[in-house]
Amino acid sequence: MFVFRYLKLTNEAMKPAKLKRHLETKHKEYQGKPIGFFERKCDELKKHMMKETSQFFAPGENVKATEASYKVSLLIAKAGKPHSIGENLVKPAAKVMANIFFGGKAGDEINRIPLSNDTVQRRIKAMAESVEHQLVTHLRQSQFFSLQLDESTDLGNEANLLCFVRYIYAGGLHDEFLFCRSLPTNTTGEAIFHSLNDFIVKNNLDWSRCVGICTDGATAMTGKQKGLVARIAAVAPSAVTTHCCIHREQLAVKKMPQCLKSVLDESVKIVNKIKAKQLNSLLFKALCEEMGSEHTKLLFHTEVRWLSRGKVLTRLFELRDEVMLFLHHSDELYDRMHDFQWLAKLAYLADILSILNTLNVALQGKTVTIFNVQDKIKATRLKMELWCGQIHLGTKRTLSNSLPSFHQEREKGLTDFWLHIQPEHPELADSALKLLMPFPTTYNCEVGFSTLVGLKTKQRNRISVDYNMRLKLSSLEPDIHDSVTVCSQTSAAGLSAASAETQQQDSECM
Repeated sequence: MFVFRYLKLTNEAMKPAKLKRHLETKHKEYQGKPIGFFERKCDELKKHMMKETSQFFAPGENVKATEASYKVSLLIAKAGKPHSIGENLVKPAAKVMANIFFGGKAGDEINRIPLSNDTVQRRIKAMAESVEHQLVTHLRQSQFFSLQLDESTDLGNEANLLCFVRYIYAGGLHDEFLFCRSLPTNTTGEAIFHSLNDFIVKNNLDWSRCVGICTDGATAMTGKQKGLVARIAAVAPSAVTTHCCIHREQLAVKKMPQCLKSVLDESVKIVNKIKAKQLNSLLFKALCEEMGSEHTKLLFHTEVRWLSRGKVLTRLFELRDEVMLFLHHSDELYDRMHDFQWLAKLAYLADILSILNTLNVALQGKTVTIFNVQDKIKATRLKMELWCGQIHLGTKRTLSNSLPSFHQEREKGLTDFWLHIQPEHPELADSALKLLMPFPTTYNCEVGFSTLVGLKTKQRNRISVDYNMRLKLSSLEPDIHDSVTVCSQTSAAGLSAASAETQQQDSECM
């Protein structure tokens, strides 16, 4: 804002050289004025803005507009949308709908709701701090807690440490987002521990209550001498270390016999040959549409995606007839699609990897304990043993119909049971809860990184994601009423101070 004429200036016009030139050409009469003169002009501008604001709202309407601003900002944060969408889309859309249903006066009322980019950002920050305060309060009251940590690099090549916490509150087990912090220099165990310990100490949390640490097994996390786990063991001796069970399962199934490995490699080559060129992809899509196929595209294989292999091979086997017609006779992979033994191995791999993908998905989820994971892995192994027996006997029953009861969940979870009887058997329940509290997987962190990728894009690469992620990932609701009250009191105090200062200046002039 320009202090003489109350004009809005762009960021480009705020450069010192341009401001000086504007003063010398447009306002020559103000050259050589002392700094106090311009400070008084700035104060007059602030008073003018407060006066306009106080006249704009009737008594009570300001509070309603502020509350609406907070609730819309919360929806924007939970949806992971840019902060500018409030002013650019939400408010215009609301005005259009209000004008259609209720007339022009309703549209004017909606126009009073502050939803600018900076306002939404302030609202999100205030609500995130409210949620963090609630979480810290719950953690201080929890008898035990466990942590889940992972580190990854975002779009801007910046290392981010993501942490979730599991704690006991109000007779139940809760998984919550703890924080997302950038690692400014390196990603060593020392740097990770320093960031984590800073949050714990800053919020007066007790390390002795930590009973579990779950990581992805990276050297910086699990190093015996300088890793994060070794440093946490020094301050939390009772903390049990867990290597993510999903990651361990994927490491275990990476190795396969060479005869099956060759089938996987050749399948990837076939997919890449069709998908690598746009013309081939379009021709294959047209062929599939003419044949009335259920699918029209093959899937790329990605090594870092755990479910990739099963989905790629299953799609290739389902479209095997279309691929046979598409490949030319001179192609080196043409014979593979007409080899019965090769197709049998492809079908076998697709089935096995699909079963492992099902297990992978079953191991995911919140409030999962190590006993849930062990039960599901054991059930899958028993299913495979039964499947092998059926193959030897020539039985044609499918694996999905073999043991339908193995993955059924218990009616009452173990954690709820031990929390229920804790008052009667405190020592026994505490021992059981220490085994149930640690995270068995890093599922929450993987979900968090997916959220981070959606928030920090090329267009929003400078955004501070911690506040947005807290509102999006946390199940705790912010205290909007308290935030509105504080905001209203702050505005009223500023307006009263400005009014008192104006009266004092008027009396001095008289």
